[in-house]
Amino acid sequence: MKLIPAQFVKPFVKSNKNDFIDAEAIAEAVDRENMRFVPIKTDDQLDLQALHRVRDRLMARRTALINQIRAFLLVRGTVFAKSPIRLREALPEVLENVNENLTPRMRNLVAMLWSEWKDLELQIVQMNDEVERIASSDEACRRLRQIPGIGPLVATAIVASIGNGAAFRKGREFAAWMGLLPKQHSTGGKARLYGISKRGNSYLRKILIHGARAVVLRSKRDRIAPRNVLIVATAHKLARMAWAVLSTGQDYRAVPEALTA
Repeated sequence: MKLIPAQFVKPFVKSNKNDFIDAEAIAEAVDRENMRFVPIKTDDQLDLQALHRVRDRLMARRTALINQIRAFLLVRGTVFAKSPIRLREALPEVLENVNENLTPRMRNLVAMLWSEWKDLELQIVQMNDEVERIASSDEACRRLRQIPGIGPLVATAIVASIGNGAAFRKGREFAAWMGLLPKQHSTGGKARLYGISKRGNSYLRKILIHGARAVVLRSKRDRIAPRNVLIVATAHKLARMAWAVLSTGQDYRAVPEALTA
């Protein structure tokens, strides 16, 4: 069995759309020598991918919950610092203080949201512990974690997405698949490059850029480009190094500082 992205079949659809024309287009696309297919994921990869998706949903739900609590209190004249930690520290006192400008109904609603927030925190901690356990026991994840900027979250997400990286011939293809290469619109011999294409797995690209941001912010070298440009370029480099580590099955070997300088 082979999996083929629908966007690669669309150019072969002739005239109107029906089941027969779709099947004909699929048959013609499969016979192309340079056609790209989606590798079949193992059960472990699917489980790991599901774990990341559930964690990402819980994170988004927690953010929405914090914003809702902050908005309710803001309407009543209670303002907190931007950090969620400040709100979490002050919220029990707000609920217990009778002098706060909160009606009984609003106080009950905020208390319910506060209880939901604590439950979400426990679930996210459990997810993080599970990711850490998998990243520590899996050999491929352990090799990826040797790369600066790649932690347990990024390592497990990469393994869940591409396995051993056999679907790509080189690291640049992996970076392009994640949308970390410039979008191109060239014609008439004139090359036109724009911002990154942002194709492929948006979740993997997001957390890889977060890892690259940590590397850039901790770097003591002089910055020769805007910070966000350096972060994306570093994420591109991390993607290529991750593919090399997975495809070769070897440990990460850091380049000496003298050579990089």
